[in-house]
Amino acid sequence: MGIKLVALAALFWGVSGGIAGILTGNGWDPLVVSFYRGAIGLVFILGWLCLRPRYSGLRKSRLWFWGVLAGLGIAGNFAFYFYSIVESSVAVASTLMYCAPIFVYLLSFLLGIERPTTVKYGAILLVLLGVVLLTRVYDVGGSGVTLWGTAAGLLSGLSLALFIFGFKYAVPHGSAPAILTIAFVTLVTVLAIASDTLQLGEVLTSSDGWLFALLGTFGGGVAFVVYLTGLKRTPPALASIIATIEPVSAALFGVVLLGESLRPIQIAGMSLILFTVTALGVYASRSRH
Repeated sequence: MGIKLVALAALFWGVSGGIAGILTGNGWDPLVVSFYRGAIGLVFILGWLCLRPRYSGLRKSRLWFWGVLAGLGIAGNFAFYFYSIVESSVAVASTLMYCAPIFVYLLSFLLGIERPTTVKYGAILLVLLGVVLLTRVYDVGGSGVTLWGTAAGLLSGLSLALFIFGFKYAVPHGSAPAILTIAFVTLVTVLAIASDTLQLGEVLTSSDGWLFALLGTFGGGVAFVVYLTGLKRTPPALASIIATIEPVSAALFGVVLLGESLRPIQIAGMSLILFTVTALGVYASRSRH
């Protein structure tokens, strides 16, 4: 059951990238799209907290510190991911975001939490090569992926790494619903301040409202609840493999429904990134046992 839940969450996240591609293509600002993904998602997370109110840890200051840090990370992840979609494509943006585990390792190296090894350095170099092939940065003006699109995609991965760090260090101080509640309240607050107020209001009467509802429900709320529930029953190595459903489903959504296309060398780069990150997750999981 755990495997199915993790797979379902990855699928929801992948499809949410495609929905965001439609919304940004319709002229909605990425910050506004990110805000509603988080705001609607927060409703479901609050519901989860109400169902599991015990041992929340909401009175602990350390839970709030790490929860807010996680919230800043997920806010950046949502926003940069959608900006990357605008400047590149759903397939490219989702794959660049999938580089998050590499940033986790780099941060761990800097903080002295993880010990650098030849395998880890090799994985980082392979992912960098994959990024070069995927974005075709060597083909100035002809790749269809702007420098900002590449940077935003990588920043979305870095932001996701920040969320992972914040969530990891918050876990000893409270429950998952409580951590996500703090994180999403932080997300909504930050993006409300940063977003175009006029567009925020226009969403409520827009014909695209149902797309925002889908994005927030499945890409913001349900996916996180389902994923964390399934992760408890799924070995980390297997979860790393299943997680590839997200960028693959996002890429298929972009190609089939949005008319996006990838050149063979970009597909090679995408495959290299997905394979390397997945293999690194399996390696890390086995090395801990």
